[in-house]
Amino acid sequence: MVEWIDHNAILLLLDSIFLQGDNGGIFGFLGQNRGALGSDDPIVKGLIPTLFGVTGFGIVLNFFNSTVRKKLVDQTKLNRIMKETKAWQKERMDAMRAKDQAKITQLNKKSSYMNKMSMEMMQMNMKPMMITFVPLILIFYLVLPQLFAHTVALSPISLNVFPGDFFHLTCTVSQAMEEGNVCYGHENALYLWAWYFLSSISFSGIIMKVTKTSMGLS
Repeated sequence: MVEWIDHNAILLLLDSIFLQGDNGGIFGFLGQNRGALGSDDPIVKGLIPTLFGVTGFGIVLNFFNSTVRKKLVDQTKLNRIMKETKAWQKERMDAMRAKDQAKITQLNKKSSYMNKMSMEMMQMNMKPMMITFVPLILIFYLVLPQLFAHTVALSPISLNVFPGDFFHLTCTVSQAMEEGNVCYGHENALYLWAWYFLSSISFSGIIMKVTKTSMGLS
């Protein structure tokens, strides 16, 4: 169950495509060309306050998003569609494993209906996202960088598990050796936006369960 796919997924997609450029990407004008999304002279200073501060922002914004979801999405209908879709998928998978062709044929007749249900579920999940995305992205680019530093934590290992140079969670060896770089002298330092991303997705599933606003995606 992927319950945290929300504004975090959008931020991940945007960063992987646009935001890692030398000039801050297409949103550079919002971040005032802060490629690592942070301030040289942040309001909140110190590793521990920054860690708790960014985590707190992630939790608060997740609660905001969940509140909007609760107002806009019919959770009863969403849960009904989710259960119906899951039951059909499980039944179809069991029939395929058992090589029960008659059962598979019978279940395939409902494919178009189930696809329609899945599309409706996706549209229901997208509705609040269309409203929350703009304020969330503005807070992320205008508020967080002013409050906190470029890098907010040190990781014992590199977290750059994604291929290519577009998506870095931690500073690389070459960046740590580059004088003038925000990573200078701090290999595996965790970027502000990366800590926000990790802390946000860590709590989003819990918050969705508490507020009963599960996205119902599998």
